[in-house]
This record gives sequence, structure tokens and C-alpha cells, in this order.
Amino acid sequence: MRLLYLQVIDDQYHVLGSTGALKKEVQIPLRGQIYDRNGKLLVANVDVYDMYVTPHKVKPMDTTMFCRLFNISKSYFDSTMTIAKTYSRNRATIFLRQLSKEDYARVADAMVSFPGFTFELSFFRTYPAHTMANALGYIGEISKKAYEEQEVEYYRSGDYIGITGLEKQYESELRGRRGVKFTMMNVHGEDKGSYANGEYDTLAVIGKNLISTVDVDVQQLADSLFQGKTGCAVAIEPSTGEILAIGSYPYYDPNILSGKQFSKYFKELYRNPDKPLNDRVATGFFRPGSTFKLAQALVALQLGSITPSTAFPLGGAPVKCHNHPGSPNDLHNAVRFSCNPYFYHVFRKTMSFTDETNPFKAAPIMLSKWHDMIEKFGYGQKLGIDLPSESSGLLPNVKYYDKRYGSLQWKFSNIYSLSIGEGEVSINMLKMANLAATIANRGYWVTPHLLKGFGQNGRGVDPQLKQVHKTEIDPKNYEAIIGGMQDAVERGTVAGGAGIVEGIAICGKTGTSQNKKGRDNSIFIAFAPRYNPKIAIAVMVQNAGFGGSVAAPIATLMIEKYLKRKIERIALKERMMNLSIKTVEAMAAGSSNKVKTSFVAPINKPSSPIHPSKEENKTQNDASKASKTAFVKPKEINQKSTK
Repeated sequence: MRLLYLQVIDDQYHVLGSTGALKKEVQIPLRGQIYDRNGKLLVANVDVYDMYVTPHKVKPMDTTMFCRLFNISKSYFDSTMTIAKTYSRNRATIFLRQLSKEDYARVADAMVSFPGFTFELSFFRTYPAHTMANALGYIGEISKKAYEEQEVEYYRSGDYIGITGLEKQYESELRGRRGVKFTMMNVHGEDKGSYANGEYDTLAVIGKNLISTVDVDVQQLADSLFQGKTGCAVAIEPSTGEILAIGSYPYYDPNILSGKQFSKYFKELYRNPDKPLNDRVATGFFRPGSTFKLAQALVALQLGSITPSTAFPLGGAPVKCHNHPGSPNDLHNAVRFSCNPYFYHVFRKTMSFTDETNPFKAAPIMLSKWHDMIEKFGYGQKLGIDLPSESSGLLPNVKYYDKRYGSLQWKFSNIYSLSIGEGEVSINMLKMANLAATIANRGYWVTPHLLKGFGQNGRGVDPQLKQVHKTEIDPKNYEAIIGGMQDAVERGTVAGGAGIVEGIAICGKTGTSQNKKGRDNSIFIAFAPRYNPKIAIAVMVQNAGFGGSVAAPIATLMIEKYLKRKIERIALKERMMNLSIKTVEAMAAGSSNKVKTSFVAPINKPSSPIHPSKEENKTQNDASKASKTAFVKPKEINQKSTK
């Protein structure tokens, strides 16, 4: 009965037999554009034409004329045809990309002499803001492996696909849906009209526009401040987890990976010793340095091993103290001056809390408890940012040390460097900003994310990106360190009052993280304002030394830009823009007493690995002396703080 229907009643195959063949035309939709949180365009499209070749339809032709017409070499023609024939003799393969409308108009009439070559309207990406290359990502030709592993056949050989960043993360939404048009052709290749009156045709659907959480004005400020420097910066809105700025430096203009010269520029970027293709924010590994002391203090307060008024002697610790005025007789001043011996004793007491008489025996028990509590801040795991390549970092536990030293063959003396953020702990800068956001929220953090929504209504955000994570630490314990963080900015470890912004109470913590090679990394995390905070931030400048001298000014300028929408400290902005790591190294090579830059603390030679905090000790000592003599008087700082 089925054969009777197909052969006698249905005329579909009879029509196809008489006309010869169906021509399938694929219509490529425009890719969705990307905007910042205020509607400013970050990624746009430019219409171009791509030329495809179907090898079995190509007839003998004048290849010299063809190559001259398209300004290509004979070797390119031969190699591309070989690739096309290897892929399929009967299916279209990309031959030339990104012909402009003018180029297409110039060659269109001549194509009658070159059967087998067809054109499709396509696009390439442009980046009007010239920023965020690593986070936005780029698109490129689908790889052979990705093409062969498609679960549902959608892409053709040579099609564009998101390779990195947001372009990859939201590929299915940004790409849209391609259209297909079937046309009947006779044996002479003549168009005989639409097949089945267009019943099987589909219209192309433009990709969804992506609204990001980023504030491009703050992002571009960070770009300018990082000129001549290597590092990264990330800012988060604490209450929502929305990322306001995310930059890895040195950065590159994303437009150079969008044109015909993609391969050339990609090779140059890949070979660049400064590694601009590396995303230092989400995938880098760094020691947190003194910023980790904040998490140490919060865990100790929650466990009850210390109170806000707990005092420790400056002696009796293998880590040396900054030469700050007076003894940090409580937690507030220990945070303010980043006192290494204080936090060594905090960690030691935490590890021995179950057995004061035998602290080394208690260490494995308490380390497990400590690990579980620190982990709730996001350490040692992926935070879940909507980027395809986030690192989890390392948060050592009992199993880690058992493997390294033997089962229970280690004690506190093997792990004490964790007390000041050195040793085995490693994180990315996203986690540092997340710590600042957690403290700003007094005990919880929201999954950091870059997607605000799709289209004008801003819908389509995965609920996982808005998930709230609680640290289970009492909010009152956060208040115990926040005051010290504000004093650290206004009259503590931030050099020369560079962190003071009129009318804004900034709470921050400096850090200096060791490198195996080169100078220490300058780190600063902060949030502002103190009450009802709107921004949390982390900045790291590689090989720049003390955290209060380079990273802190960059961070506070970004805070000022976001909260005030302008920069009032013009002189500081210009100094930071003009300061390069080479300048810092040159100052360090000279006399530390002859530093002319008014906000940069002297930087000294790298310290011995036996004492991970020596350089930070010395540089903070110099910065403390400088802040009392060359910069802002304490009385003036107090007045601004009161305001």
C-alpha cells in the first residue's frame, strides 16, 4: 500500500526526477550582540560574504584569472581545493572568508564563469569598546573534533563557533537558528522555483542579544591604570554577585582576533612572554598573601579560639613583624597593621584548640574543621562563574599533608605558613574578590556571574548563577574585622593615604604574595561603602611589591569611578597610568630612600623562602615610616574618616 502511494498517487518524486535535484541554501543568522549593564555596545556584527566550493560542481576553468580576481595565490587555491575534496566532493566547504559588500559586488558578475562556487551572507565580530578580550572570548572555525562529535548535526565544516569566554559559554543563545531554503533545479542548473511551495523552508532567527553585568566605564579605567603592568582586577556587586569589571593584563584589542589575520595575530599573542591570552582572573594561581588573614580571623572567632580583644606577643613566632607603632593588642589593630606574628598565633591557637597541652596532636583534628570552614568562603573549589575555564585552586587538607609527609607524620611547624596566606594555599583573583564580597555581606556570597539577561527584558539567567552561599559564621564576627579594614585603608598599611576617597568609607586589606621568580605580587582587596556596600574588588599587580603601594591605588580609583561616576583624584590617576613595573624595578635597584613617587612604597630584594613574609615586613615598615612623614598627617586622616 505504501509503494502504491509513493509510485502512483504522490507526485513528489516524479517532480524531483523531472527537475533533476534540490538546491539547499543555508541562511546564516546574525550572531547576538553583547552589551554592558548600561546598554553600551561591547560586541557587534559587520555583514560580509563567505565563499563556499562544492568540488564535484567545479568545471575546468582559468585558475590564473580566478586567483587574480580574488587576490589569492595559486598555492592557496590548490591547497584549499584539496582540503575541500578531502572533506566531501558533494558538500559545500568554506573557500574564502569575509569578503566585504564592495568585494562581493565587484566579483558577482564574473562568477558565471566559475561554477561550483557560491556565496553566503555572513558576518564577523567587532568590539567597539576594545576591552575585555579574555572574558568576552572569540569565535573561530569549528575544529575537526568538535565537528565530528556533534550530537545533533548543526555545524558544517568551516562554520563559526564560540571558542572561549562568553562567546563559548552562551554559544547556543548567541548563534541564533539558521534558516534553510529548498529550490528545485533542472539538469542544466536552472532554478525551477521553490520546492513544495516552501513548505520545508525555515527562516533564520537572529541570535539573542546578551546583556552583561559589566560596567564598561570602570572596565576601561582599569585598562588604562594597568598600562605597563601585568596582573588582573575584578570587581563584584556584593548583593547580587554581578561582576562589574574583569580584566587580565596585559590585555589585547579583541578586534585583532576577528579579521582575516586571525591566525597571524593568534600566534603572536600565544608566543608573547607576558601571556596576554591567559585569563589571570578565573584561571590563574596565586598565593593570597595577607588577604588570607581575614578568613583566618573569622574562623578563629567562630570557633572561639580568639575574641576581638585577644592579644598576642610579637615574639615567639618564626614570621617577623612589621615595624608598626605599638603592639597590636587586639584583632582590630592586627588587621589594621597586618601583623604577621599575631596571625601566626591565631592559627596556632586554632590548630591546638581541642588540646592546649598538646597542640601538635590536635593539629590534624582542627585542620579538618578549619578546612571545612574555609572552604565555605569558596576556597579550594570552583565558584561557578559563567566562564568555561575556571580553576578551583588548592586548599590543603589532612589528606594532602599525609600524602606529602606520611600519615600523621606532620605537625603545626609544617603548616604555619598558611597563617599568613603563604605555603600550599593557592587561589585565583576571583576568589579574592569573592572574599571581599562575603565580608561586605557579613557572611554570604552570591555566585559571581557575567550574565544579566538576554534581550530587552533581561530574562534567561540560570538560577544557579543567583545561588546564595552561606559561610555559617556569625555576622558579629565580621564586624570585628571590618573596623580594622577601614583603618588599614585610612591610617594603616595603604601607603600615603592613597586609599582615601572623600565621602566614601573603604574597607580593605593589603597583601604581598611571593613568587618563585621575580619580585612579590602586590595585592589589595576591598569593599565600599562600609554600610550597604555596592562594590567589592580585588587587584593584583605582579612583581610590584607591597600591596598598599600599587594595587591599593588602582582598586580605590576603580571604586571611586563606580560610586561617583568620575575621578576626582586626577593626580593619583595620572601617576598610576604612568607607573610601569620597569619603573618600580628601577626604583628598587636604586636607593630606597630616594623614591620620588609620593604614593609608592620602596620595594626591596626578594626574601628568603624560609621566611615567606620578610619582604612584606620590610616594605610595610618603609611604607609606615613614609606615611608618617611624607604624606597625610594622622589628624587629617581622622577628620576625613569622621566625615
